[in-house]
Amino acid sequence: MLRLLGWFFGFGMFLALAAVAGGAVYLTTVSAELPDYTVLKDYQPPVTTRVHAADGTLLAEFARERRLFQPIETVPPLVINAFLSAEDKDFYRHGGIAVDGVFRAVRDNLMARMDGNSSIQGGGSSITQQVAKNFLLTSEQTWDRKIQEALLAIRIESTFSKDRILELYLNEIFLGLNSYGVAAAALNYFDKALYQLDLAEAAYIAALPKGPNNYHPFRRPQAAIERRNWVIDRMVENGYATPEEAALAKEEPLNVVPRAGGSQLYAAEYFTEEVRRELAKLYGEDQLYGGGLSVRTTLDPKLQGYARRALMDGLIAYDHGRGFREPVASIEIGEDWGLAVAKVKPLSDVPEWQLAVVLEMNGNEARIGLRPDSTVDGAIADDRVEGTLSGPEIKWVSKPLSSILKVGDVVYVSPIVGKAGIYTLEQVPEIEGALVAMDPRTGRVLAMVGGFSFAESEFNRATQALRQPGSSFKPIVYAAALDNGYTPASVVLDAPVEIRNSDGSIWRPENYAQQFYGPQTLRRGIERSRNVMTVRLAKDIGMPLVAEYAKMFGVYDSMQPVLAMALGAGETTDMRMTAAYATIANGGRKIVPTLIDRIQDRYGVTVYRHDQRTCEGCQAEAWNGQGEPRIIDNREQVLDPMTAYQITSMMEGVVQRGTGTAAKVLNRPVAGKTGTTNDYKDAWFVGFTPELAVGVYVGYDQPRSMGSSVTGGTFATPIFTEFMQKALAGTPATPFNVPPGMTTAWINPNSGVQAYNGEGGIEESFKPGTGPNLATSVIGLGVNAADAIQRQQEMQQQYGNGYMAQPSADAGRGGLF
Repeated sequence: MLRLLGWFFGFGMFLALAAVAGGAVYLTTVSAELPDYTVLKDYQPPVTTRVHAADGTLLAEFARERRLFQPIETVPPLVINAFLSAEDKDFYRHGGIAVDGVFRAVRDNLMARMDGNSSIQGGGSSITQQVAKNFLLTSEQTWDRKIQEALLAIRIESTFSKDRILELYLNEIFLGLNSYGVAAAALNYFDKALYQLDLAEAAYIAALPKGPNNYHPFRRPQAAIERRNWVIDRMVENGYATPEEAALAKEEPLNVVPRAGGSQLYAAEYFTEEVRRELAKLYGEDQLYGGGLSVRTTLDPKLQGYARRALMDGLIAYDHGRGFREPVASIEIGEDWGLAVAKVKPLSDVPEWQLAVVLEMNGNEARIGLRPDSTVDGAIADDRVEGTLSGPEIKWVSKPLSSILKVGDVVYVSPIVGKAGIYTLEQVPEIEGALVAMDPRTGRVLAMVGGFSFAESEFNRATQALRQPGSSFKPIVYAAALDNGYTPASVVLDAPVEIRNSDGSIWRPENYAQQFYGPQTLRRGIERSRNVMTVRLAKDIGMPLVAEYAKMFGVYDSMQPVLAMALGAGETTDMRMTAAYATIANGGRKIVPTLIDRIQDRYGVTVYRHDQRTCEGCQAEAWNGQGEPRIIDNREQVLDPMTAYQITSMMEGVVQRGTGTAAKVLNRPVAGKTGTTNDYKDAWFVGFTPELAVGVYVGYDQPRSMGSSVTGGTFATPIFTEFMQKALAGTPATPFNVPPGMTTAWINPNSGVQAYNGEGGIEESFKPGTGPNLATSVIGLGVNAADAIQRQQEMQQQYGNGYMAQPSADAGRGGLF
């Protein structure tokens, strides 16, 4: 018997040793497959890139996972205690594995197996185990993965501090609404920073790790409240909240107010998208969407609003003159018309307008139903609002409403101020345009509008649309001439000219009025936008020189040196043209436009700065009698400052006496130039004051004529003027800076000779060694121009030497104008 017992004992020991050996082999095998947990030392979670305006306004966030990294030292104790109570109350006491949680998990899994379910039921994981799973393992429910998780948790605990482990957990955990980490969840659920959360809010966020969709605030609000209250009870048990505080917190509703994503300034979508493209170009997609960059842009939100409004007003005014086209959509009218019209999506960035459906027509009046708002979870509000579309109030529609609308038509409307329930008809214009405003001293883009609506078209006409600048290019030609020996008083012949092209064809440029005005000064030529004069001048100085200046100014990367280009026949962008004019405005220093002032990485280190100027003496630690620091402007000087002032003064004349007189109402020094292209396909005005350089372009995306009455002076200049009136309101008028060493004299604007006593003359500025013409010397004079000169002399005899041809629209035929 004893022998038999001994045999059983030996066999049992053998089985035990075999089990131990098998377990050791199994653990060795599982351990060999463990990932390298030391990578957590250098772990940098993907963090949201945030873009701000110049005043700190949040413009946009870019992220695949919306996460804001929050160092554990800055996480409020209330939030930490809520998560410990919900997930791992013994976190600071165990070595990586919560024993009581393990026993609960074993119990639950054994009971599941008895019921025929062989899968792992989960549960029992400590915060450290969750870190191991979230960072290093998959989420598959297998015994191997659970054992690897436990082994990794023990190793992580032996390597990292408890605070570091908790920091990794709180910043990595997914909490729903595309929120990764507690900081992002606080913003996305409550639009609050972590330190602003109260007990109920912190408890709700701590309730989410087990399954955010199970406790969705809108789809499952009751389950969400019950889970939140369970967390509050656990906090009371653990001594983190008093019963009285818990009772008050449990009475609160969820109070979830989801934070809107994307641009936080509806007028800045084109600007924000341009910044996004620039960031992707500089740092790549991974850094853009996960690098946690902090971007301070140049945008001035107030000016951006003014720019958007000015461009919209101009485009709408033009479009209204072409009449009503068609409704946005047509729907079947029934009792649920609100649901039907809600399916028609409005432009999200034109909040001034609403969609409405025509419910009943009555001659020149329509009863309309306004599109109901959608709630955050997609449900349609049942508060139907009706109103009246009044024909007599719609000044731009001459026909009765019954002739252009029918029941079921969906249209845009806007309320008429002071008349409750009365609306006017709106429509999205077909015409498009762009406006760029920048600081001419630095190139900082303060406002940029790339079209009527970003929601309708993301194509940015300020930076992407290549259009012919027409006569707005002429200042580049005149600047090249002034920089190479000419003066504003130099005289060029305005008479017929023929240019033989390389293919043998003949080009005969003409002025807008199909007339010629004889000898004219450079000033008169640019003020009245004389095409033929500009061609003669460009021919005289040579198109290779003009092409070089166009490249230096940044208008073109390269330019064909053909004479038609002197009239703006090339293609460029509004941004480039505005930067070129800003270069003139700041005295000839090369302007490189920028939308970004500074970029910081996730640690606050500046990794990019637009301003590359150096500062002498800025690094001194103490004052030892040295002079004050000096900012050294190391930008390229592409134009003589005296030349820059001369062309500025000549462009002031464009506003005072020429094609840009619509801007005179600003009552301050303004320089600029209009531009209109062949067949009236493009209209421009680019101008500046000492404080702002602004470029306005308008035209159809698929170029076609806007009409013979539409020029840079009649269409683009009023948009420029509306913007500048608001942008410069309350600021004193500032004169343009005159470089030292220049002299002034009154000259006859036709002959360029001195006008004594100032009669009929214009005060002109000259570089040292130059001055008024002693006698009229005409550039481009030839025998074919005799008739034009004779006509000019006859007109001067009839009207006097002060005779000036009447201002013409900035347009012409047979060439770009």
